[in-house]
Amino acid sequence: MRHDTAESFPEIREAVRKLCAQFPGEYWRALDRERAYPTAFVTALTEAGFLSVLIPEEYGGSGLGLSAATAVLEEIHRSGCNGGACHAQMYTMGTVLKHGSQAQKEAYLPKVASGELRLQAFGVTEPGAGTDTTRISTFAKRVGDKYVVRGQKIWISRAEHSDLMVLLVRTTSREEAARSSDGMSVLLVDLRTAVGSGLTIRPVRTMLNHATTELFFDDLEVPAENLVGEEGKGFRYILDGMNAERILIAAECIGDGKFFIDRASAYAREREIFGRKIGENQGVQFPIARAHVQVSAAELMVQKAAAVFEAGQPCGTEANMAKMLASEASWFAADTALQTHGGFGFAEEYDIERKFRETRLYQVAPISTNLILSHVATHVLDMPKSF
Repeated sequence: MRHDTAESFPEIREAVRKLCAQFPGEYWRALDRERAYPTAFVTALTEAGFLSVLIPEEYGGSGLGLSAATAVLEEIHRSGCNGGACHAQMYTMGTVLKHGSQAQKEAYLPKVASGELRLQAFGVTEPGAGTDTTRISTFAKRVGDKYVVRGQKIWISRAEHSDLMVLLVRTTSREEAARSSDGMSVLLVDLRTAVGSGLTIRPVRTMLNHATTELFFDDLEVPAENLVGEEGKGFRYILDGMNAERILIAAECIGDGKFFIDRASAYAREREIFGRKIGENQGVQFPIARAHVQVSAAELMVQKAAAVFEAGQPCGTEANMAKMLASEASWFAADTALQTHGGFGFAEEYDIERKFRETRLYQVAPISTNLILSHVATHVLDMPKSF
């Protein structure tokens, strides 16, 4: 049973549902046990054109807006699948599209759109910096016609399953830069040749199957022509990508929330204890109803954030608020679904525990709830910074 009214992009949503029906819970459970990458699923999404919806038609994509991309990811997650395996293929290319040279766009975007190249690794976070991006220390030194990179990155998802990576580095130290956000640059790294030639990728096993890695750069040489935009302006280049990421992940949370509500309400209608359906008990039905209310409200914020992004307006606040509200709504829905199912919620075959683990991530990444609150307090409410 679906509870939607006036769905946006109904044709896209229906097509995504049909595709996801080919990858039921059994498929994901098998991958989860082995921490394996969903290659068949990603290939199917690529061939159907869903991962290139944001790439302009002139480069082989659909040329649609962010709202269409949110519809794709929401339906993937509502279907019980996981877009985290490939969602970066949608937005990471935005750095090249908006700030790359014409030669870079022509060389890479058509191949990303077709699936010939995977660009879904986003190298930003470091062990010593966390989400304080201005304190990254991975450094790229210009030597003739190349950059030589030394440093380390952590929590870089899909690096083992990507051909290219957008890498944020320092080209001027923080101390020497006029502002803390200056002196950072973006390099496009070809992972096919980099691994073993100055780049080491080490998998990091986590509580969910997210293909997460740690990267070590030991004098990795990157051609100077792979510099995206101007040297020293990289922090500004990745902000749009970060906002798109937060909005799209918020849409995934909406899909997760609807998945949990669908499963919890169906189980509550069918499960009988003490001679009655458990859904007759207000202690069961009210939390599910509350989850629906919270997800519905968060969904409106996601739609607003996407609309502001598409209008080309500053959307950092909207993107942050959408991500926070959606992640908290999905987590409440997840906890409610688990509680509704009782012991069966912990059983692998119901898929609740898997999705429970997956959706918990989004209160931590790609930006933590506390940092969102700090952003709103200082940038919207004009309070003093606390750090």
